[in-house]
Amino acid sequence: MEASPVRDLAVGGFVLAGLAALGWLSLQVGGISYEGRGGLRLVATFDEVGGLKPRAPVSISGVTVGKVGSIALDDGLRARVVLDVDAGLELPVDTSAAILTEGLLGDQFVSLAPGAEEELLQSGDEIQFTESALSIERLIGKFVNNAGLGEGEETEAQ
Repeated sequence: MEASPVRDLAVGGFVLAGLAALGWLSLQVGGISYEGRGGLRLVATFDEVGGLKPRAPVSISGVTVGKVGSIALDDGLRARVVLDVDAGLELPVDTSAAILTEGLLGDQFVSLAPGAEEELLQSGDEIQFTESALSIERLIGKFVNNAGLGEGEETEAQ
């Protein structure tokens, strides 16, 4: 079989294109992206973040507008969540943040509800109105413990 430089070049180009596609796909699945210059960085403090993780989506009315940058404890031992959102957003200072769950047992995300104030949040500002994650385990525990208590009190009162 004769060596063919054209065929070798075509095979080499095909292999390089395949490796580039594989690299791009792995970055997309891993959630890593380059967004250029920074967006709007906001801080929200919660009592309970549940299963919220860094890179979780941040949405407004179901539309993804950013992601969770980091989660750490503040000086008061509350969860301090840094949100990286689109720099083009004009969010009022009375915007609220809530940790919600996609469906019944889905992943958690941060939902922003814009307020009505004229003054806008700037990068580095803190969202004052927050709603912590709902813990299904605690909710079931309260229901189970309180269900037996209520029946016993009614019986004693009679």
